[in-house]
Amino acid sequence: MISKTNEWMIGQLSLGEFSSRKAVFSRSVWMAAKIAAFAYLLNVLSHFGLVALGLLPYDLAPALVIATVLTPPVSFIVALLAYSVVGFAVYDLGVSRQRFEELSRTDMLSGLMNRRAFLDAFEKSRGPVSLLLFDIDRFKAVNDSLGHKAGDDVIVTVAAVMAAAVKGRGVLSRIGGEEFAVLLSGVAPQDAMQLADEVRARVAEVSIGTVGRVFSVTVSGGLTDATADRGFSEIFSDADMALYHAKATGRNRIVHAASLSSAAGDRNRQQAGLSDTAVMLRRA
Repeated sequence: MISKTNEWMIGQLSLGEFSSRKAVFSRSVWMAAKIAAFAYLLNVLSHFGLVALGLLPYDLAPALVIATVLTPPVSFIVALLAYSVVGFAVYDLGVSRQRFEELSRTDMLSGLMNRRAFLDAFEKSRGPVSLLLFDIDRFKAVNDSLGHKAGDDVIVTVAAVMAAAVKGRGVLSRIGGEEFAVLLSGVAPQDAMQLADEVRARVAEVSIGTVGRVFSVTVSGGLTDATADRGFSEIFSDADMALYHAKATGRNRIVHAASLSSAAGDRNRQQAGLSDTAVMLRRA
């Protein structure tokens, strides 16, 4: 009984969390009103108790008038001030914590989610997914010839173009350096390939003005389709291999990991066919 009473009192007096400063004030007013009512009730009961024991040194009626006039407003004001101070402190702490959490999940240069946040998004995905990896072509040459300021401007511009293209269709992240990743859930493979090529084309069309120069860049991409239960590392490896192939075969293009598997299968079948022919020739 005592434990339940304590829980009830804590529930009545605790402030909880707040969505806005207005919510803090509203909650404080409500809590102050409850405390004022509780204080007034205790005051009245105390007077009746003193009367019953014959200890009240003055008449009950004027005492109750004084209690009614003074106790509720005084206790309300004190409680309102106390709860408002504590409530605003709790609210500010919550805002700071939320802001810190956002910063810990955001890439500061591009404004996109970082690798940690992207991995969390992948872990929450279910069913078929497509993973796109993009890498800015010849990015090192930009840094070496124009400086890191130009390199940063390139990353910011490319990130903005990609965000506009992917908006509402997938999760975009800068996962490191000049590399970006897009996670698509429940998207048909042909639609994923179409989006990848749309991103590539949009980046190639944009002119970047920085450090007194105007130029454009391109991106290469690797795409793979899989189920989320395969694990991020395995899926990432497939997309990364496709990206490497896109780089090695001319850049500014998208390669699907499935095409690499098909090509490898064709080579294996071709080699097997040559081996069978060689065996037949030797037997002849």
